[in-house]
Amino acid sequence: MSHFLLFYDFVEDYLERRPEFRDAHLKAAWASVDRGDMVLAGALSDPADTGVLLFDSETPDAAEAFARNDPYVLNGLVKSWTVRKWTTVVGHDAATKVKV
Repeated sequence: MSHFLLFYDFVEDYLERRPEFRDAHLKAAWASVDRGDMVLAGALSDPADTGVLLFDSETPDAAEAFARNDPYVLNGLVKSWTVRKWTTVVGHDAATKVKV
């Protein structure tokens, strides 16, 4: 498996608009976890301007599909998003363990 990070760039009024869509967003996120795609997710704080979601899959498809269907994206809480492959090398769950 490989790790992929989905980054969200939130709109300025994200915190004010979030309550209306949060339940649907969290439901979709937990469904992704239950499928084994998403590992962790959350927003950075102080300021809450970025979201980071970690996926464990062979390709970026799961992360991209999540973003395209996420209520936060569909309802304009996310200005832009990007998926990046993350080469993890340290930790029990690292995709490519490197020990010296």
